[in-house]
Amino acid sequence: MIDSHCHIDMPQFDADRDEVVARAKAAGIERMLLVGGVDEENGHLRAIKVADSLGFPASAGVHPHEARLATEKTWDELEGLANEKRIVAIGEIGLDFHYDHSPRDTQREVFRRQVRLARKVGLPVIIHTREADSETCDLLEEEKAGECGGVIHCFTGGHELADRALALGFYVSFSGILAFPRAEVIQQVAKKVPADRLLVETDAPFLAPPPHRGKRNEPAFVTEVAKKVAALRETSVEAIGAAVTANFQRLFPRARD
Repeated sequence: MIDSHCHIDMPQFDADRDEVVARAKAAGIERMLLVGGVDEENGHLRAIKVADSLGFPASAGVHPHEARLATEKTWDELEGLANEKRIVAIGEIGLDFHYDHSPRDTQREVFRRQVRLARKVGLPVIIHTREADSETCDLLEEEKAGECGGVIHCFTGGHELADRALALGFYVSFSGILAFPRAEVIQQVAKKVPADRLLVETDAPFLAPPPHRGKRNEPAFVTEVAKKVAALRETSVEAIGAAVTANFQRLFPRARD
């Protein structure tokens, strides 16, 4: 199994990060992707540092919450990081119209510019979208994001978002939200996503799945997401594990090394 999206570089893990990784490995989690840019300016630098220390891949990007902080120096830095072997994607990037921590026009411009950068450097994108699904898809289509590929992470949308993402050649990643009681639409989508476009993730430390809901999430818990996907699709957890591992390696070829 692979956790395709986590943030174990965050301070919530400073006291026991090695133990968290050990528990993940004991649960059969071979690899995890440390996704940058989640909560502060240059947050990807912290993710890269921790990923280096653990031997895991990382991504770099400007989260929509922090779009207002992007400068020309940011773009130079991201383009330079994209050439580093450890960096396997640009992300997480996108639009968040729920919190609006950055002005929407700024979010749009920063998102668009990062998709263009991803195409230029030949890396896939990791997409965050909240209450902005249609506009997110519009922008991805306008910027020809299918040329670089990517994933809709922590999928919480409906069939339209899934269909438009799949049409671009994107992957769809499910988190612990899939196992929440009121996630019927997400569960319907999880049944229909082609097996070769499916990923699972924790988004740790956020969104722990049942039976861990309310606790700090961690990569070991991605097995609970896989169990839910397997139950919905009437297949085995082993089959889901094999599929998501193959898909992860196809989407993020640098992570194979």
